Amino acid sequence: MPHSRVIARYSGNEPGPLLVVIGAIHGNEPAGVIAIRKVMQLLKELPDTTAFKGRFVGFIGHHAAYLQQRRFFYEDLNRLWELSRIEKVQSLPPDERTPDEHELIALFNHIYQEIVDYQPNTLILLDLHTTSAEDGLFCIPTDEGPSLQLAKSLHVPVVLNLFGNLQGTLLRFKTEGGFNQASNGLQTTLGVAFEAGQHLDEQAADRCVAAIFNCLRAIGCLPPDTPDAGYNTKLETDSANLPKVVRLRSVHHIKPDDAFRMRPGYRNFQSIDIGEHLADDRHGPIYADTDGHILMPLYQPLGKEGFFVVSREAEVSLVS
Repeated sequence: MPHSRVIARYSGNEPGPLLVVIGAIHGNEPAGVIAIRKVMQLLKELPDTTAFKGRFVGFIGHHAAYLQQRRFFYEDLNRLWELSRIEKVQSLPPDERTPDEHELIALFNHIYQEIVDYQPNTLILLDLHTTSAEDGLFCIPTDEGPSLQLAKSLHVPVVLNLFGNLQGTLLRFKTEGGFNQASNGLQTTLGVAFEAGQHLDEQAADRCVAAIFNCLRAIGCLPPDTPDAGYNTKLETDSANLPKVVRLRSVHHIKPDDAFRMRPGYRNFQSIDIGEHLADDRHGPIYADTDGHILMPLYQPLGKEGFFVVSREAEVSLVS
């Protein structure tokens, strides 16, 4: 299904959670789409004796931008997920919607209909991303206990407090009940965003495969001992020298006319010192306001956050 928004759907013979996996909600992040297709093939190759419970479905998030290898057209699709915005756009004739608004409604309708069709008790959303800087391997939970536990099962650094600083994301929309009316019996909803590395990193798609398989095992769709062709072993190797848990300390927000320019050479989790010259904009130099580690330094023309600063935390910060 090369030109379809729905790129995978796999159902077991036994009831269980509905896992919705999104790739390329930013059209210039293809790793998640590649990974969903690989996972679908791996699932088809499972022995007949492997019991799969529930349903796995994978979508291309921003389909039009993905086909053009663009991040988005006018607005970041992963900042439009507000109920009032969706209701407003739904009331517009299709020819009055922007390309990004068209994608918003199309993706909303696909996810909503999938929930209506399957009527799960548990809904899990795994949102797959990549970053513009090197070493961007981590995950973002919703900072609630079950989401933290799910994040921990992905075997990459967990970033605390970041979820609350990003407005209009699909993950926030789901967490705040945006899809709850689609299922009469929906009791549990969980979500995690997974960052698999730099956009062009050849290993990013394989890390997304590992994340999906780890998620399927953690939520009970697959038995814990289900083999994954070595993808998780490679993921654990890639994340071995990264911190287990970090906490957000600050965010540098940018406006379209700021002419923001990150200074070259920064990598995710690189140590920085207070007062360090990190970037420049039309107002002049931008200095670090605290010691810590830099996260998601912006090396692409589109984006609303120039960089994040995090600090290491003990792993006991996660629910045990």
